Amino acid sequence: MKILFVGDIVGRPGRQALKRRLDHLVDRHQVDLVVANGENSAGGFGLTAEIARELFALGVHVLTSGNHIWDKKEAFDLLERESRVLRPANYPPGLAGYGSGVFFVPDGTPVAVVNLEGRVFMNNLDCPFRAADRLLEGLRDRAKVILVDFHAEASSEKIAFGHYLAGRVSAVVGTHTHVQTADERILGGGTAFITDVGMTGSLDSVIGIQKEIAVEKFLKQVPMRFEVAKKHPVLCAVLLDVDADNGCARSIERIFQEVS
Repeated sequence: MKILFVGDIVGRPGRQALKRRLDHLVDRHQVDLVVANGENSAGGFGLTAEIARELFALGVHVLTSGNHIWDKKEAFDLLERESRVLRPANYPPGLAGYGSGVFFVPDGTPVAVVNLEGRVFMNNLDCPFRAADRLLEGLRDRAKVILVDFHAEASSEKIAFGHYLAGRVSAVVGTHTHVQTADERILGGGTAFITDVGMTGSLDSVIGIQKEIAVEKFLKQVPMRFEVAKKHPVLCAVLLDVDADNGCARSIERIFQEVS
């Protein structure tokens, strides 16, 4: 089974990069399932129902997210009624939405997708390690292939989380920092891992934001209105090859494509 995970889509440039490259990647690699992090796809902050529909129409099957999913008010309604849009499962009980789901590839094989958020330098949420334990108890009988999007800031927390789930899930892919790391590998027990998939958006930027604004923010240390950068779009992703019979990853390939 081939799964394509697309890194954080940032604004219109990210969506346009996906539009220009996704079909080619799916055809070339015979991809069965496309998962993408969409929490920054609406103007760089948040997700709307309209943009979720746009991404689904492009060929994305499941959208994961993170701390910015709450930036658009309409996201609460979207999360309540759209099971293909996930938010981190370790937010407090009672919030709208789903932290995991089971989805089916064309041949009927179930794939579980889990979304969790880290705590180091981020929100004071429930422990993602223990939340993962609880989720896996309910998913193991439903799907052998399990993909986890761990949305976190600290590389140490991401790597520790990958080792914690090694042998229990098919893949742990890191998101949030928007900088693709070169440490893709297969951990013990057949779990594919990468610290951060990277972003799909403008490379001529500071993690997707206009570089001039970001530099001024660091210089002056006062609030600034961020704007999404548009130049030099790239698509960052990982291609996972997973044995559908036992859920073990056979390979993980890092993808970085410049989009003209």
